[in-house]
Amino acid sequence: MSGPAVTALGGGHGLAATLTALRFVTDDITAVVTVADDGGSSGRLRDEFGVLPPGDLRMALAALCDDSEWGHTWRDVLQHRFAGDGPLGGHALGNLLIMALWELHDDPVAGLDLVGRLLQAQGRVLPAAAVPLVIEADVSGLDPQDPAARRCVEGQAQVARTPGTVEEVRLVPSDPPAYPESVASIRSADWVVLGPGSWFTSVLTHLLVPELREALEVTRARRLVVLNLDPGSGETAGYTADRHLEVLAAMAPGLRLDAVLADPGVVDDEVALTDRASALGADLHVLPVAQRRSAGEHDPLRYAAALRDILYSPRPVR
Repeated sequence: MSGPAVTALGGGHGLAATLTALRFVTDDITAVVTVADDGGSSGRLRDEFGVLPPGDLRMALAALCDDSEWGHTWRDVLQHRFAGDGPLGGHALGNLLIMALWELHDDPVAGLDLVGRLLQAQGRVLPAAAVPLVIEADVSGLDPQDPAARRCVEGQAQVARTPGTVEEVRLVPSDPPAYPESVASIRSADWVVLGPGSWFTSVLTHLLVPELREALEVTRARRLVVLNLDPGSGETAGYTADRHLEVLAAMAPGLRLDAVLADPGVVDDEVALTDRASALGADLHVLPVAQRRSAGEHDPLRYAAALRDILYSPRPVR
C-alpha cells in the first residue's frame, strides 16, 4: 500500500486513535507527540531522570505496530503495566524500555526508532520538543467568591482535570527547541493532522513550540483538524465544537486550515461550525467516526474511511 505522507500531531488516546485509523489509509505516517505529560509513570520517570515523558510516545508506537503476531505481541509487551505499590508499580514496561534506550543512545529519536523497528511499526514517532515541557494555564471560575478571577494552574495533569475555565495556556520554557526531524516531517508532508485529543494539553501545545508553529504555517501540506467526540468535557467543559476552532485561531492567527472533520454527534450547530471552519480557510466534513454503541470512542474502520475520503481528495483550486 502507498498513500499520502501524513504527519499527525497530538498525544494520548486521541493521537493513538488517529494513527490506528491512518494505518488503513497510508504507509507513510509520522507522529509528532507532545512531551508535556507529568502524571503517572511518565511523570515519575521525568522527575527522577529529567527526561522527556515517554508515555505518549509509547502509546503512539504501540498504535503503529505491525498487524502481525510479532507486532501485536511486542505491542502488548510495550503496553504492559506492573501492578502493586512497589518501585515498579504503575510503570508501563514500554516506558522503561524507552528509558533504557535513551540511556544507551545520546539521541532520543534514535531510541524511538529502535523501538519502532522492534514493533515493525508502520511509521515513525518523534517528540514535539527536545526538552520536557511544563504547561501553565490561567484558569477562571476556581474562586466561588470571584468567578472572574484567574488562577495559574501548572502541569498537564492538573490543567487536564481543572474544574474551571481555561482562559490562556503557555509553555515553560516559552521557546523550547524542536527536533529537526519533527519540523522536517511537517514541512515535507502531504497532509498534517491535528487532533483529536485534550485540546489544550495534547493538541494546541504544538502551536506553542515556535519551530512547529512556523512549520505548520509555511508547509506545503494540507492541514486537517479533527474535532473531539466529546468536545465539551474535561478541560474544555462547556465548549461547543466551533469554540474549539475559535481557540485554535486565537492561539495561531497565522495558521490556515484546509479541512475540519467532525462526527455528526458533536455538531450542535452546523452553520456556526461551517462558518468558523470557512474563516480558517477550511471545508467542513461531517462524517461518522464514532463507534455505534459507544459514541465516545472512535471506530477504527469508520475513522479510516473518513480520513481516506479527505486525504485522497484532489486539492481544490481556490
